[in-house]
Amino acid sequence: MSDSIRIGDQWYVAATAARAEESPQVVKSDDTFALFNRFGDIQTWGTGEQGLYHEDTRFLSHLSLGINGVRPMFLGATVKEGNNLLIVELMNPDLMVDGRVAVPKGEVHIFRAKLLWDGACYEHIRLSHHGLEPIRLEVSMRFEADFVDLFEVRGAVRDKRGERMAPETHRDELVFGYRGLDNRHRASRIRLSPDPTMWTGSEARYAIDLQPHQDVHLYCTVCCEIEGQTRSAPLDYDTAYHCNSEAREKMQSTQCRIETSNPLMDLWLDRSSSDLAMLTSDLATGPYPYAGVPWYSTTFGRDGLITAREYLWVDPSLARGVLACLAATQATMEEPERDAEPGKILHEARKCEMAHTGEVPFGRYYGTVDATPLFVALAGAYYRRTGDLDFIRAIWPNVLAALNWIDHYGDCDGDGFVEYARRSKQGLVQQGWKDSHDSIFHADGRMADAPIALCEVQAYVYEAKQMAAHLAAALNEAAFASKLLEEASTLKQKFQAQFWCEEIGCYAVALDGHKKPCRVATSNAGHALWTGIASREHAARMAETFIGAKFFTGWGIRTVATGQARYNPMSYHNGSIWPHDNALIAAGLAHYGHTEASMRILSGLFDASLHFNQHRLPELFCGFPRREGEGPTLYPVACSPQAWAAAAVFAMLQSCLGLEIDAPGAAISFHAPRLPEYIQWVQLRDLRVGAGSVDLLLQRYDNNVGVEVTRKKGQIAVRVDV
Repeated sequence: MSDSIRIGDQWYVAATAARAEESPQVVKSDDTFALFNRFGDIQTWGTGEQGLYHEDTRFLSHLSLGINGVRPMFLGATVKEGNNLLIVELMNPDLMVDGRVAVPKGEVHIFRAKLLWDGACYEHIRLSHHGLEPIRLEVSMRFEADFVDLFEVRGAVRDKRGERMAPETHRDELVFGYRGLDNRHRASRIRLSPDPTMWTGSEARYAIDLQPHQDVHLYCTVCCEIEGQTRSAPLDYDTAYHCNSEAREKMQSTQCRIETSNPLMDLWLDRSSSDLAMLTSDLATGPYPYAGVPWYSTTFGRDGLITAREYLWVDPSLARGVLACLAATQATMEEPERDAEPGKILHEARKCEMAHTGEVPFGRYYGTVDATPLFVALAGAYYRRTGDLDFIRAIWPNVLAALNWIDHYGDCDGDGFVEYARRSKQGLVQQGWKDSHDSIFHADGRMADAPIALCEVQAYVYEAKQMAAHLAAALNEAAFASKLLEEASTLKQKFQAQFWCEEIGCYAVALDGHKKPCRVATSNAGHALWTGIASREHAARMAETFIGAKFFTGWGIRTVATGQARYNPMSYHNGSIWPHDNALIAAGLAHYGHTEASMRILSGLFDASLHFNQHRLPELFCGFPRREGEGPTLYPVACSPQAWAAAAVFAMLQSCLGLEIDAPGAAISFHAPRLPEYIQWVQLRDLRVGAGSVDLLLQRYDNNVGVEVTRKKGQIAVRVDV
């Protein structure tokens, strides 16, 4: 992913403190997300990332709740299972008046509930008096809005900013305004109910008399307004809550439901499903999983494609939404300043001020080499999962344009491999999924010269051509299908000859601009297993390599093996552990029959999930070896939640079960299914295939898994190949 300020040729997320130190509470809805501290407040010390954001602009930079001038005492905080409601519980400390305790600690319970809906943050505050005597409290709420661009929060330094307006207060309302350098007016409109007793600057104060056992309710709504956008009037809290809940329930109503014998596994599965629901935004083209909070809460091509692929068997509607969005935003002309070329698939899109002004190139940016073949491959996988040929016909011109980009712009020198070299002066230097500036290097540590042909990109192209061939056949274009299969076969032969490195036991991470292999042992090679471009002989060797101590930490597989020149377990891409990367490798290992190795990866990440807050796997974590009695080591500025990390568990479970769905053939197949010893059974409910659906009970035995159909609607064949 793109990072934020420039260090050499890198867009970089600056880190002065670790997110783990703050344990922010995260909620998101469409283009709005918020990070609160454990008290439910917003305070921008440390990394300074807390806040309420809308379209990558911070609309609230400070929020603090006080009682008689002091902060309440913390009791607990949680984001509920559906990920749509933050609950914070507090109580009063000893409240002093004239040197004596006027209200003993713990007499007043303070309940805070927060949710996001339609560009606004809604909060309900309930004060409950559990003492025996009437009391008077002064409750205060202080607000600030800095309208800082997310790229500034990430570390970018701007020469100048727009104009902040003086705050305006009315009886029940406080308004902060800002006119940006993009000439857009933004406003944070804060409405309180009931009316505050008084305003002091940007602080609202309530004088509240509480009788014993009495409750008092306060409501606060923060609306994020942007000039030119039409939004419905703010709702009351209860209506917003019901709208939010109904939207989540509707999104998850058509998904396959999964339950296992292990409650801890279920917690991981449920949290991952909820994270995906929270990260998914309802665009005009359909649902799209935004990449991650806080840095990547927007459409990313690569992330959306891989997330949808990991989750495809559970809910194919996500893949359809991703394909529709990326087809609609596919590049149609050459624009070097955006690294755009006809047929190329989007890398990322931003709506913030700095994108509008051109201070960052990411308004609509195409500097990724892998999204285009991944788009074609997902189209093929979606058709096999759903049989939705009408949709495939609708995007077939986009698939053809993507294939044309692969053959011409992607392979500009005609050597049969797809390479990248940035054209935009502001763009990314490295344009694969490992897009840190130092991620592609030679065995001696020298950086690779562009144009660079990445190992995994050739694997994606191989699969894309195979998938496109199947689509062409379904569309009665037999000659084109045959041509694509022949091209895929030729690529596979060339790939074996030029990328395999016997001395490191895997494929080279890349060929540099001089066609010299970068002989570095990296996880990129595992993606060759995922797509099937690897030979069986090489796959067997890589299975040993990836499960060996140089790669496998006990928690997962490192991005770079120990002993390599730039290995660093604390780096972003050169030795860390990425759940989605592990999921793709696990799928590849199972594809070649190395299911035991695949289950080791699942088991490592399952164990890791037990140590992470809310059983949520972050974007990445450090690649230190597993030590007895210790958990995994956090990466300081990882996104959490992150879409492709959340979807990883579903892909790994599918791999271990050898689960394939052939909707055109109305069949569900299990190829040599296995389950780890801590899962005795798995129930799949409402697994939909075409117009039909099934419920399945999968029972673990020592050397296989039994499959029982407990309910079936429609003509669906269930096959097990042990």
